[in-house]
Amino acid sequence: MDRVTERETPPGRGAGDDVVLEHTAAGRVPLAVILVDRAGLVSHWSRGARRLFGVTKEEAIGQTAVDLLPVSGALPDDEDTGSQGVFAHYDGLGPDLEFSLDGRLSYPAAGRARLTVPERDRVDVLWWAYPLVGPGQERLLVLAADAGGLRQDLPGTDGAFERIAPGFALHTDFPGADELARRLPEILPSMSVGESARIVGQVLELGYPVLEFSQNERVPVTPDWGVARRAERRARRERAALAAAEGLPLPDDAADEGEDLEYVAVRERLEFLNEVSGRIGTSLDLAQTIIEVSKAVVPKFTDVAGTYLREQVVAGEGFPDGVPDTTTMWHRVALEHTDEPGRWDDVVPVGEAMPFPAHTPFFQCMTSGDPVLVPRISEQMGHMIASQFEKRDIRPLITGRSMLVVPLKARNVVLGFMILLRHPERVEFNDMDRVTGAELAARAGLVLDNARMYTYQESVAETLQDSMLPHIPPRMAGCDIATRYLPGTLLGRVGGDWFDSVKLPGARTALVVGDVMGHGLNSAAMMGQLRTAVQTMAAMDLPPAQLLRNLDDLAQRLGDSYLATCLYVVYDPIAGELHLANAGHIPPVIVHAGDGRSELLDLPTGAPIGVGGVPFEAIRVRVEPGDRLVMCTDGLVEVRGEDIGVGLATLSESAAHPAASMDDACDTIIRSLNTRGGRKDDVALLMARLNGIEPDDVAEWRLTLDPAEAGRARAAVGEQLHEWGLARLADTTALLAGELVTNAVRHSRGRGITLRLVRGDTLLCEVDDDDPTLPSLLAAGPDAEFGRGLHVVGVLAREWGASRTTTGKTVWFELALPRR
Repeated sequence: MDRVTERETPPGRGAGDDVVLEHTAAGRVPLAVILVDRAGLVSHWSRGARRLFGVTKEEAIGQTAVDLLPVSGALPDDEDTGSQGVFAHYDGLGPDLEFSLDGRLSYPAAGRARLTVPERDRVDVLWWAYPLVGPGQERLLVLAADAGGLRQDLPGTDGAFERIAPGFALHTDFPGADELARRLPEILPSMSVGESARIVGQVLELGYPVLEFSQNERVPVTPDWGVARRAERRARRERAALAAAEGLPLPDDAADEGEDLEYVAVRERLEFLNEVSGRIGTSLDLAQTIIEVSKAVVPKFTDVAGTYLREQVVAGEGFPDGVPDTTTMWHRVALEHTDEPGRWDDVVPVGEAMPFPAHTPFFQCMTSGDPVLVPRISEQMGHMIASQFEKRDIRPLITGRSMLVVPLKARNVVLGFMILLRHPERVEFNDMDRVTGAELAARAGLVLDNARMYTYQESVAETLQDSMLPHIPPRMAGCDIATRYLPGTLLGRVGGDWFDSVKLPGARTALVVGDVMGHGLNSAAMMGQLRTAVQTMAAMDLPPAQLLRNLDDLAQRLGDSYLATCLYVVYDPIAGELHLANAGHIPPVIVHAGDGRSELLDLPTGAPIGVGGVPFEAIRVRVEPGDRLVMCTDGLVEVRGEDIGVGLATLSESAAHPAASMDDACDTIIRSLNTRGGRKDDVALLMARLNGIEPDDVAEWRLTLDPAEAGRARAAVGEQLHEWGLARLADTTALLAGELVTNAVRHSRGRGITLRLVRGDTLLCEVDDDDPTLPSLLAAGPDAEFGRGLHVVGVLAREWGASRTTTGKTVWFELALPRR
């Protein structure tokens, strides 16, 4: 790598006299360093400039720069240089330097000149001029080097130094001429983010390569076919036109116009890649990105573009591992072409998955990670490729076409590849196309990987959120339930809002809505912990205020940052009442079935969970069959810049709107509140229609601790079921109820036993006693005296369970009602 360096200046020598162009393979070449101030006068003339131009520093300082440097005019070798300074002849690049010296060029210029130096032969010089912007008086930095010395001192470069030079940023802060030699590295870019962006822009615009400076800094380079090459081409065309007008032979350099065409081709490729980069990656949606990538290259670069991705990428399973092999499945995810519509659709349909054999160019591309160029698909290769397609002959579609297969890579892993085909009458893909295709694929691979990662992370977030939100049955004892969850629209798909329902003894149901403060995985994790704690404490039949008190203690033990709001409601369908406690949550809405009126319940607000030291209060509210309870989180009613009262009013109004079903009622609320705009939080909504349970559907008996009570219980249950018209369930229910009563008599501490039957969507049987020890299944052998009762219950009942209560426990089972 070439670099500009600065040697230490021995004592007594002038600063800046030994700036050199260094090549790691060959050594150092002195550079002439000249600084021109804003008045056009030379303010610095290095020792290298004295050696190259034969003019001392004392003679040069303060002189007009155009009198010392090659700017205009061409003189015979034997003519006095006069005002042309030391230059007697140059090859046409002088005007660019003249424009630079006069301040008419604001971009770097470069050129080559022949000059005659006193006491030396003619010297071939390469020069570069860089405009300077800074607080000082300096306007232009000019560097020059002996081209012959470069070739002689740097063997093996094959003329490379005739095409490259040390380059500097267009606008470079320069501290002053007297500091030039000692602080030359400081005039180079610091390669910060902003500087890097500007340098990259300059590299892409002018086609500059990059050199290393002072071991660490990388700077752009001005090739002689860059900025200055444009002036050279103009001059060459003018000389050719003049020769043609005078009937003279064309100059030798007229043949160099072929190089101009190559330059134009390079510019066209860069413009094409820049255009493609602007057209792809407009969305993080993987499917949309795939379509953008395919359409970006047709028809400008190719006539057919087929995109294949690895199975793991399409399935959203994360980053694929390992190198592809013959078993790797590749999904055709897009196909763009300029042929007549439908020609490719049936033969190579999008969505098809297939492996590729080892002898195909596709396998070579995906295993090597390099583009594969096939100038023309021969009959033999067309037959080989077509053999992979069962009952389909694709040879007419591909034979005779030029093919380029480019890999879609990210982090050195092949995510997929693109098959590019050109019509037989179109020019074949060449090596330049291979390079262009590789760059295109690299950019497309990065964009696809970004979309893949976003899709994967979105899938993970949705899976996490779904796993933490319960799947609530639509019918509980005495009530119907409908729920909705909406992820945050601006702050990610994972949040801390949740809802839940828990079956309680006595045909009651606990309804919960909570909101963890904050967003993201931490909030979701806290939500999962709190939801689990609520389920556990609800199963213990804790009163609402006590449950929130325990939840608050738990949040404080988990950490100082754990804050959440929570509304906990217990619905008793037999008593027809709600028992509610609130921890900083927005109040629920009751829609009365009788008159359709909606009411925002006035609850003691309470402090959020996690604050600590604040008591919670509970109230009881009477409800009638058919009333609806609406509970939600503040993300539904709160909008930035708007009073929350507006949202609560809208919630009450929309909840009262008539609806054909619970789901329709939820959708009406969502539409009314979610279309206002400005929502950023996630939303949890729970609606319960409180149907109640009629007294005639409930039967209850108080039993003593006499073992004979089991027989009484069986008789009472059988008689009640006959009255309800459920004689088909009488024997099974009586048997199971007798088993539960027998266990209660055996373990009760003396406060009596309660047997309850509830007829609803199912037949529920409950037995309460004062023993808090929950029953468990035991392994009962052939001769065991105890342990078979719960096995019988588990086999015959649709569902059974046990939960602690404030006075002991409840053991229950359910049976499905017979179809009418």
